[in-house]
Formats: sequence, structure tokens, C-alpha cells
Amino acid sequence: MQFDRKRRRFIALIGGAAAFPFAVRAQQGQRMRRIAVSMNYAEDDPQSQARRDSLLQGLEELGWTAGRNVQIEYRWGVGDADLNRRNAAELVALGPDVVVTSGAAVTAALLQETRTIPIVFVNVFNPVGAGFVQSMARPAGNATGFTPFEYGMSGRWLELLKQVAPGIRRVAVLHNPIVASRSGQLNAIERAVTAFARVPNGGLIVVGAPSLAIYHDLIVALAAQHRLPAVYPYRVYVAAGGLLYYGTDLVAQFRQAGAYVDRILKGEKPAELPVQAPSKYELVINLKSAKALGLDMPPPLLARADAVIE
Repeated sequence: MQFDRKRRRFIALIGGAAAFPFAVRAQQGQRMRRIAVSMNYAEDDPQSQARRDSLLQGLEELGWTAGRNVQIEYRWGVGDADLNRRNAAELVALGPDVVVTSGAAVTAALLQETRTIPIVFVNVFNPVGAGFVQSMARPAGNATGFTPFEYGMSGRWLELLKQVAPGIRRVAVLHNPIVASRSGQLNAIERAVTAFARVPNGGLIVVGAPSLAIYHDLIVALAAQHRLPAVYPYRVYVAAGGLLYYGTDLVAQFRQAGAYVDRILKGEKPAELPVQAPSKYELVINLKSAKALGLDMPPPLLARADAVIE
């Protein structure tokens, strides 16, 4: 009986010793995957940090941890078109398994460098019109991702602006100026808003260009200086003192992008993954800004708001 117990213990020890190196070999044999991330903001921008953290959270929820089974390379464009192109060339040269991009300008730069490496974009409005995908349902190429707005959003922004400022007779739409340098963009924005504000009863719609959002402090300050009621596409504007924000939660979309990266790393093709539009939009109202403009917010609009800044 004692001999049998010793024999079983010996066999168990041998089995455990054999199994342990096998587990180690399996772990060591797992190929480190590489993800590239290219964003349009500066690395130390709070928006960059929140979106990066959300992407990492989405990846970790699906078993991808930086330094363990995935390596992540970051590049930051800070709204500079030339830098975005250089970043794209550098990242493609690294041969990543997939690239995550933020914004149309960054995505376009990547697609000029590669039509084979999978790309998951976030915050790209009208990817079909931009030529990034063939259709929302069937992208067909090497890119897919998430769009922040539906095609009718501009009409909704105008409707909201008229609700809060019925006296508006003219509306300017501020979009991304085609200027390579940051100083050129700043000057173009300031000149455009100042010129428009010379005639009274005007309002402002700021479109969802990520390269514009870099200058959210300047744009909000100009709207306040010229007493222009304005509606904005990202929450960062109302946090800086803007009047109205109506849009989608981009931070959450970066977490969703992690799920698309996971599917691509496991063998699916971007061509087969539909571009996703938001299922919900947020409305945030800044009452302090409304008071400064002499505007009374309609009670039904206040009741619908997801958040009100006092």
C-alpha cells in the first residue's frame, strides 16, 4: 500500500514536470501582435488620453494587454497635415497587424500609404464620400470603423440653434480650413468668424472636424466675443464654455474600436465589417453661456438634455 502511494506520487510529479514546460512553451510561442495608433491631437491632450485609455480598455476586455501579447505604437498629429503624413509612413513601415486612426485627415494619410494593412477608423464623417469605403454595410477595402454622425445631423444642429435663438437670420458653418500650418489655421478661423459677425442676427454651427476641435478654446472664445449663439459637435466645446453640444460619445467609440481590432487580429477582414453609426446622441446645454448671450432656454429642450452645465 505504501509502495503504491509513493508510485502514484512519483508519476504525478513526473506528469507535472512534463506539463509545466509545455505550458511555458505555449505561452512563449504566442506571437506578439502589433497595433499602430495614429491620432490627430497632441499626446498630452486630455481628449487623446481619454480615447487612448478607452481603446486599451476595449482591448483588455477581449484579452489583449499591451506588453503581454500586443505591442502598441502611437503617433500624434497635433493638427499638422505634414506630420500626419510622416506618421503614416512611419507606422506603415513598421508592418503592424492593424492601425487605429482618429479623424478623416489621419485616415486619409494612412490610406495613401497602404491599401493592404487593415485600418479601423474612429470619428470619420461620411467615409463613403471620402472614398475610404465602398459602402457603410460593405466597406470592400482595407478600412472600416465608426462614424460620429448620420448624414442628416447638420439639419438637426440648425434646428437646435433656431430653438434656442429664434432671432437668428444667418448661420455660418465653420469647417476645417485647408491650411497646412497650425498658425494658418488659427488665422483662417479668426478671420472667418470675425467677418461673419459684422452683420447682426447670426449663429454658428461648428462641424465635426477633429482638426477644428484642437482649437476649441479659440472657437468658443470667438463665439462669446462676437455674441454668436453656436452649436458644437463635441462635448469638449461646452466644457470650454460653448452654448450647445449635440453629438455622440467618441470615447465610447474608441472602446468599440477595440472590438473591431480584436476581430481583425483573429482573422476577419475590414471589408466584411460594416461601418457603424451611433445609436444614441447626447445633448448638453451650458446655461452660463446662455445667460451671457441673453437667451432663455426652452423648458422642453432643458428636459431633454442629458446634462446641463450651470
